[in-house]
Amino acid sequence: MPTPPVCQAAHVGILEYQQAWDLQLRLAQEIRDGLRPNTLLMLEHPPVFTKGRLSKTDHVLLDPDALQNKGIAIFDTDRGGQVTFHGPGQLVAYPVVNLKEWGGPVKYVRTLERIIIDTLVDFDVTASLVEGLTGVWVGDAKIAAIGVKISRGVAYHGFAINVNTDLNYYDYIVPCGIEDRPVTSLSKVLGGPVEMEQVRYSLTYHFGQGMDFKMVEADFGLELAEAPIAVSKP
Repeated sequence: MPTPPVCQAAHVGILEYQQAWDLQLRLAQEIRDGLRPNTLLMLEHPPVFTKGRLSKTDHVLLDPDALQNKGIAIFDTDRGGQVTFHGPGQLVAYPVVNLKEWGGPVKYVRTLERIIIDTLVDFDVTASLVEGLTGVWVGDAKIAAIGVKISRGVAYHGFAINVNTDLNYYDYIVPCGIEDRPVTSLSKVLGGPVEMEQVRYSLTYHFGQGMDFKMVEADFGLELAEAPIAVSKP
């Protein structure tokens, strides 16, 4: 039986969006070059709206001055999908993974959805898919958004699970271009705050199971050392 590929799970704390994007691009190139194993980055962002390739200008409901006054950054990105929000209390996961021998984009996105659903089961939350829409839902409310980019065989960007997220930020956009469905969070569903570390732990396990990766912990700082990241025992 072949040995599953290694994937590092790295928690990098709170990171500005541009820093995280630059990190993903660097990791993606190092993975292509065989210098680094697959890596699952887990982090939080300061408040930011990110627009995918299909985003419409009028789906951001605030003008630039209002965004600045509220302390919300905004980025045009190269990922799929439309506009979404990232911010404190939300678990953002950026898998930077080589898909050349793993499978195509549809299989990958469907697998990410299943990984999120399985993670939420650990918190006694039943989530599901909605036909024709990407992401994960609890009832008719979206709890996790997905948007990826695959370049030269390596995927980056990823998904975000609302854990203890301030959902008021979503009032300023049309989330993922969907006007007739609300958003929710794990804390809203459960009626109280949820420990982020527990969600990261559960997600790491289910990511390994869903992708058939051997998950190991990675410990590297935001200085983003030039040398390949050391892999520790799981």
